[in-house]
Amino acid sequence: MFFRAVWSLVLRKGGPRMRQMHSPGSAAHSKEKMPPYTNYHAQRSYPMPDEPFCTELNAEQRALKEKEKGSWTQLTHDEKVALYRLQFHETFAEMNRRSNEWKTVMGCVFFFFGFTALMIWWQRIYVFPKKPVTLTDEWKAQQLQRILDMKGNPVQGLASRWDYEKKEWKK
Repeated sequence: MFFRAVWSLVLRKGGPRMRQMHSPGSAAHSKEKMPPYTNYHAQRSYPMPDEPFCTELNAEQRALKEKEKGSWTQLTHDEKVALYRLQFHETFAEMNRRSNEWKTVMGCVFFFFGFTALMIWWQRIYVFPKKPVTLTDEWKAQQLQRILDMKGNPVQGLASRWDYEKKEWKK
């Protein structure tokens, strides 16, 4: 208990500075990002990312960026599209287009339905025992005849609906 209190005071007063040693802004880490990694993040809900899509430009792209500083009426449509692609990865139409992911999902669903059906079929044939004799039609007919012969439940049951003189069901 005492150790925790002392340790919290040390951290508040900036003792060994453990938190700062491992923070991204410390001297151990540089401010520049490694070339393949960028913080580019654009979505429909956040369309304007903090930095451009392409951070490393080749000679042709640098020339196009210099031309961008001039009059935009001198730029062709293809050059404007190329400038847009340097800044943004996708247009709103490309972000909003439907994907074909539903086909994969439905394919997996139907695959597992089929696999489950095969497992149930296999279990019914090889795992489950045969149906008991008491579920056959002959047994059920004999059981019904026995109930009628014993006149079981003659007031409201099966025997009340059976005509014993004509040997048929009452109408």
